[in-house]
Amino acid sequence: MVIRYLSRPSRRAPVLRATALTTGALVCLAGPAVGAEPAPPKPAPAYSSSLLDRSGTQVRPRPDAPPVPRGLSALSWMVSDARTGEVLAAHNAHRRLPPASTLKSLFALTALPRLHPDTRHTVTDTELARVGGGSSLVGLSAGRSYQVSDLWRGVFLSSGNDAVHVLASMNGGWERTVRQMRAKARALGARDTHVVSPDGYDAPGQVSSAYDLSVFGRAGLADPQFARYCSTARASFPDGNWSYPIQNTNRLLTGADGVAPYRGLIGVKNGYTSGAGHTLIAAAHRGARTVLVTVMNPRRGGMTVYEEARSLLDWGFAAGGRVQPVGSLLPAKPRKAPDRAGRAAALVPPGASDGDSDWPALVLVGAGSAVVVTGCVVIVRRRAATVARRRGAGGEFIR
Repeated sequence: MVIRYLSRPSRRAPVLRATALTTGALVCLAGPAVGAEPAPPKPAPAYSSSLLDRSGTQVRPRPDAPPVPRGLSALSWMVSDARTGEVLAAHNAHRRLPPASTLKSLFALTALPRLHPDTRHTVTDTELARVGGGSSLVGLSAGRSYQVSDLWRGVFLSSGNDAVHVLASMNGGWERTVRQMRAKARALGARDTHVVSPDGYDAPGQVSSAYDLSVFGRAGLADPQFARYCSTARASFPDGNWSYPIQNTNRLLTGADGVAPYRGLIGVKNGYTSGAGHTLIAAAHRGARTVLVTVMNPRRGGMTVYEEARSLLDWGFAAGGRVQPVGSLLPAKPRKAPDRAGRAAALVPPGASDGDSDWPALVLVGAGSAVVVTGCVVIVRRRAATVARRRGAGGEFIR
């Protein structure tokens, strides 16, 4: 009897073969590379950023380091190297306090690049209407025309809030300038600062820190315009057909009010409000070094902010090379966004690191892929041969 039926070849063998091939490929991919050696451990950083997160005074002196000045009354202070960004010592570095006019340093970093110094502008009553009572002023008059460079001298030397209001108006308005300053602070890695009033006038919620103000000071010194304005001790300010002298309110720069000028001082910005007390960002250059200090709200008041800054500047120059840094003013490097290569990283043998060569992994991936492809080709060819033989037999089987 001839029985005709459609043959159903067994699927078990091909499945077993495919499973075996796949398992072998995975083992090949996941197995350790022959001859691979663990990379040497990366050196530890010279400082721990967590030190600056702690309250109190942070310093890492070597045996020959001078002692940190005693008797400092400031609620917060910091000493750093302006060239390298290394923080040499700090006290309550991230304590959030009202910044007063030192916040003008961030305003300048934000608006200076957007306004050409030769541009002339006629001041309006509206621009001066919102200047807070008791503000420091350079003496702008509505209806008069000033160059942008004159307005910046009014900001840096006289700490003029009237000049800040006019420049902010030219920059697109008060609120837009606030948003830009907040974005600039974030871009610089200054996370303690919240801007409400660009001139530093006391406002609810407006805060900064010794760390952030040091970041602003360092960034400003790297800008030629900023550095030129903040280091100017005296200038003439136009007033129609005549002019009058203005003087920098930073006493360490001018030697005013009985404060001895500090040798090598190059700025940066001082401030005072009833809510913030005295605040100061000061930088001095000697030889190949530039030391930057920030002092916020000394409890003894008066001209104490300058004397405490003086003692910290002296210590910073004396401590060069004799202390280990406790932090950095440089922003943390952003993490790399995940990509497809990240998946392959899971197959890297244990002990490998970013410094290892990539060729062992590439060889393994290539070998595994070749095994899988070869197995698939063999299965397809065998299946095709079986079907061909059965067709040749007419599909009939004799029992």
